[in-house]
Amino acid sequence: MSTEVMTTATPRAATGRYSATAQWLHWISAALMLAVLVLAWVMESLPNGDASRATIVMLHKSVGLTILALTAVRLVWRAIHPPSPAARWAAWEAMAATASHWLLYLVLLAMPISGYLMSAGRGRTIPYFGLFEVPLLTPATEAIWWIGANVHAVGHWALYGLVGLHVAASVWHVAIRRDGTLDRMLPEQTGP
Repeated sequence: MSTEVMTTATPRAATGRYSATAQWLHWISAALMLAVLVLAWVMESLPNGDASRATIVMLHKSVGLTILALTAVRLVWRAIHPPSPAARWAAWEAMAATASHWLLYLVLLAMPISGYLMSAGRGRTIPYFGLFEVPLLTPATEAIWWIGANVHAVGHWALYGLVGLHVAASVWHVAIRRDGTLDRMLPEQTGP
C-alpha cells in the first residue's frame, strides 16, 4: 500500500512569505545595489582623463535612477500588500527588522536623489543609459551640489552599514536561529 502526500497551496499569510512580486523587487534591488556600488568603486579608481570614465559615470547614474524608481514601486507595493508578520521572532527582532528596513528604504531614496542634486548643482546632464537625458529641475549652484555631495557621502556609509546589518541578520536567522526567516524572501519550494 503506497501513501501519497497531498499538497495544497498554502496562503501567503499562513506561510509568512512575501508575495512573488515583493520577492522579485527585493532581489532585483539587491542586484542593482551591488552593480551601482561596483560602478562607483570603478568610477572612483579611474583618473579624470580616462576615456571609459564618462561611460562608467553614466552607468552609475542610470542604475542609481533605476534604483530610485524601483524603490518607489516597492514602497507602493508594500503599502498595498503589507508583509505578513514573521512568526517566532522576539519583539526586539521585529522592531530591529522594521527600523532597519525603513532606514534602508530611506537610503535607497536619498542616494539617487543626492546624486541627482550633485549633477544638477554642477549643471551636468544625466543621460539615462544613453537613451534620453533626465531634465535638471534645479539651478546649477554650489549650494545644491554641496547638499547632494554631503548626503551622498553620508548615505554611502549608511548603505554599507545597513546592508551589512541585513546580511548579518540573515546569517543569524539561517545559521543560528534556523527559523525559516530567509525562506520568506525565497520562492516556495514544491515537489519532493
